[in-house]
Amino acid sequence: MVGGTVRDALLGRPDNDLDLTTDATPEEILRIVEPLSKSIWTTGIEFGTVGVQLDGRRVEITTFRADRYDRVSRNPEVVFGESLTDDLKRRDFTMNAMALSVTGQAGAPTQFSDPFGGLADLARGVMRTPAAPEESFADDPLRMLRGARFVSTLGVTLAPEVTAAIRSMAGELGRITAERVQTELSKLVGGANPRAGLEVLVDTGLADVVLPELPALRMAADEHGQHKDVYAHTLQVLDQAIELEQDGPDLILRWAALLHDIGKPATRRFEAGGRVTFHHHEAEGARMARTRLKALKFPKDQTDAIAELVFLHLRFYGYGRGEWTDSAVRRYVVDAGDLLERLNKLVRSDCTTRNKRKAAALSAACDELERRIATLREQEELDAIRPDLDGNEIMKLLGMPPGPLVGKAYKHLLALRMEQGPLPHDEAVAALQAWYAEQTSGEQTSS
Repeated sequence: MVGGTVRDALLGRPDNDLDLTTDATPEEILRIVEPLSKSIWTTGIEFGTVGVQLDGRRVEITTFRADRYDRVSRNPEVVFGESLTDDLKRRDFTMNAMALSVTGQAGAPTQFSDPFGGLADLARGVMRTPAAPEESFADDPLRMLRGARFVSTLGVTLAPEVTAAIRSMAGELGRITAERVQTELSKLVGGANPRAGLEVLVDTGLADVVLPELPALRMAADEHGQHKDVYAHTLQVLDQAIELEQDGPDLILRWAALLHDIGKPATRRFEAGGRVTFHHHEAEGARMARTRLKALKFPKDQTDAIAELVFLHLRFYGYGRGEWTDSAVRRYVVDAGDLLERLNKLVRSDCTTRNKRKAAALSAACDELERRIATLREQEELDAIRPDLDGNEIMKLLGMPPGPLVGKAYKHLLALRMEQGPLPHDEAVAALQAWYAEQTSGEQTSS
């Protein structure tokens, strides 16, 4: 057993996947595992890896490696090795370069191999590389991003020489595919302490390569003058969003918290009296978030959800002044759709003021809005608001085929539903006919 399997066992972390390494060739591995399972995959066999499902566990078995890298595309020249120590030396960090022999023979001794001091580093919570960090990162620059990810997921810190190497080589991350970068970033953001991992990205320059919108937030102040910079505010919002999670990490909410203010640098304006404004930063932020997430090859549904939360995150403000009618509450719910719960959490998280009175007022306003939503839900089908008449009935009542005018009628009735709530059927019919009369009289007048 090798790598993360051994590391997680020493940390007492659950791990259903096992990584094994062996001096057996891929062909010999196949001969051994084929009688044991019908679920075998060989997609990585050219790199010496055979996968097998055994007793509900996913097991990947890899022949000892002694690869060489071209250091341009990061494609390795696959070379199988004969030494466990050489195999461990080519791994990313010392805490992933430990092995535990498992012969499967009764009474056989178990041998723990730790040639690079991984156990001591794990105990100290410090990440070092088996080889010189410059050599390791030149072979695979993604390892620099993995280091930041482990800071988030394992609560470790980077050794000074590792940090120095990352700072000098951060630009090399640009030659890694977007898919691999996105996988690591999502694991980092989904970790136990993403703030620490993100701070590594920003402090070392890695974020300038893969997430430049984040370091761009290091400005003098936001529009309220309450924070040293929007970057610090963003990290606090992320922390507070995580505190509101109920069933484990919510990546949609976390990414929305991280990106909710990225439109501020582009919309910053200095007004008279030293006031700073960021008008429409939510719209610009949504556009920027969508662009960045697409570039990182995020799935479309995740991209859409995160960008929509960024766009909607300011919608709540103003509610505390008592300006919202039931119609406004309906629009808030309908616009949020299935993102409503996340949007409410994002709104709560976005309050980072140290003014206890203001924070309490915002919290009370959030509570009151949620109570109003709950009350309207009891009275109406709030989560699935539709006009009181559907398209088929509109066409039947107006005696017309499908077309643009039917769509306009539908939108008019939907707006009426938002404004007044559910209407009795005869009142909805009367409203449709009145609207249609206005439309046709207008057409006759113009003609």
